[in-house]
Amino acid sequence: MPSFVFLPGAAGSPVILHVPHSGREIPAAVRAGIVLDDAALERELDHITDSHTAEIAEEAGRLAGAAPWRFVNRLSRLVVDPERFPDEREEMRAVGMGAVYTRTTHREVLRPEETDPEPLVARYFRPYARAMTDAVAERLAAVGRAVIIDVHSYPTEPLPYELHGHGPRPPVCLGTDGFHTPPALLAAARKAFGEVGEVGLDSPFSGAYVPLAQYGRDPRVSALMVEIRRDTYMTEPGGPAGPGLTRLAAALATLVDAATG
Repeated sequence: MPSFVFLPGAAGSPVILHVPHSGREIPAAVRAGIVLDDAALERELDHITDSHTAEIAEEAGRLAGAAPWRFVNRLSRLVVDPERFPDEREEMRAVGMGAVYTRTTHREVLRPEETDPEPLVARYFRPYARAMTDAVAERLAAVGRAVIIDVHSYPTEPLPYELHGHGPRPPVCLGTDGFHTPPALLAAARKAFGEVGEVGLDSPFSGAYVPLAQYGRDPRVSALMVEIRRDTYMTEPGGPAGPGLTRLAAALATLVDAATG
């Protein structure tokens, strides 16, 4: 099974719904390098996984007027985190959560500190990055622009790994980038998710994912991160989804329609 999938949308849609943290799958060879026992690993997956975000994106795709493209990570972020910088630019390295995690959400040991991240980066991170770069380039070639909407979730209460967990935790947090988030996209997101509840900005998480080949270089690539507080649609930490999922998917579909233009 491929570690990620790029699902086609409408030919004229510039929108890519990016879902990087919804998976729980860990290949056996990768599991062997994780020191947690099975029960502890399941608890960690409950905390670290953006559960049901792939379903939110899928439902939004069905509801949107023009189906967005969807790029979905099928593996857990405990394999690699495709949204981290792979080098010293990544601030989460300070808590052992760079591209390859060595610590858990509770700052406990996940992998030995001496773990060499390169094999996992080579096997999983770089192919993912290349594929996402190609997906964006394809949309640019087809329609002249690309809009990446990152679909995430976060826990109601801050976890020990969070570097900025002291700020507001609204039902929906919009993460922005100074170069890649245009005011019109942000305004459309505020309006769409305003139907769900309070919409905050860049707290507790900020930024928006753009492949490094286009990051800070190509203004035709727009990006916005949508962080959904988990109590709005599921039982925490890793339980089932509830009726809030449909409401959030509808709001996301409204944003997709606005971004499609």
